[in-house]
Amino acid sequence: MPNNEAKFRRTLAVLIAMVVVAFVLSFFMGSSGVSLKEFISMMQGTADTAQTNIFMNLRLPRALLAFFVGSALAVAGCSLQGVFKNPMAEPYTLGISSGAALGATIAIAAGFGITTIGISGTSLLAFAFALAAILLVFTISNNRGKVSTFSLLLSGFAVSSLLSSFTYFIMMYNHDKLANMILWNFGSVSAASWEKLWISLPIILACTVALMFYAKPMNILLQGDEVSQSLGIDSQKIRRNMIILTALLVAAAVSVSGIIGFVGLMVPHLLRLIVGPDNKKLLPLSFVGGGAFLLCTDTVAKMVVPSTEMPVGIITAMFGVPFFIFLLRRGRKVGI
Repeated sequence: MPNNEAKFRRTLAVLIAMVVVAFVLSFFMGSSGVSLKEFISMMQGTADTAQTNIFMNLRLPRALLAFFVGSALAVAGCSLQGVFKNPMAEPYTLGISSGAALGATIAIAAGFGITTIGISGTSLLAFAFALAAILLVFTISNNRGKVSTFSLLLSGFAVSSLLSSFTYFIMMYNHDKLANMILWNFGSVSAASWEKLWISLPIILACTVALMFYAKPMNILLQGDEVSQSLGIDSQKIRRNMIILTALLVAAAVSVSGIIGFVGLMVPHLLRLIVGPDNKKLLPLSFVGGGAFLLCTDTVAKMVVPSTEMPVGIITAMFGVPFFIFLLRRGRKVGI
């Protein structure tokens, strides 16, 4: 136990250091990056107005949004891996991303503008459709008031495929807006703003804190439903509540960033290999680690093609697909 606690503290310290470094790099790298001299001038209040505006209204909200979106996706992945007792579970298992993609695609095709609360119609429809997707999955998988993990996964796969087909259909008949649709579906935080951050952040933080309180029940669920029932834990209720919180968390994240895959798959699993399966440690580490990972990949996305920015979802997929193959091969060796 002391060794595990020490390992947790060391890992947390390393992740926090990574976050600090990633934040600094995100400010200095890219086409509109600031130099060290300009950054010092801003801290002293002597920088010119244009450079200060770029930093305060572009660089800083983008870095913060990337951190919290990555944190949300990683915490959601950690929670779903605990709920389904499967290391390959991730935030998009239940069709949430497909629902968000369909909502955003409809909004772009219809040309929805900015709403009175300062967030785009694209984000609002993405959030609404993401929640509608999980509601549909629950409705399909519900059997006399009980929802099994197997039926939930199958329903999620079916709903995801159906909604994706609608998305592709809309894209096929809107060639003039195809570039914006593709950019959103690949995932990016390049359009970050303070408005997007302030609207998504309360949901992300509230759902994350709520999921932290489920860490102990999650640990008990890992031992099986019989053990849970003997300890007075309602496994069905715990799973339902956690999936609802996870759906809200993912919907809030993807509504402002688009579809960014594999963060929720890789980060919790790698941390589990380091500190073990205790969700009391995994959830806070996933929060910090997910933010650090997306900050780093977003910085890479800004540097790959000098004349333009590559969607960060492409970079995470470049890391995620080999990792997914690694998990499959490792699972075969251990008989999963």
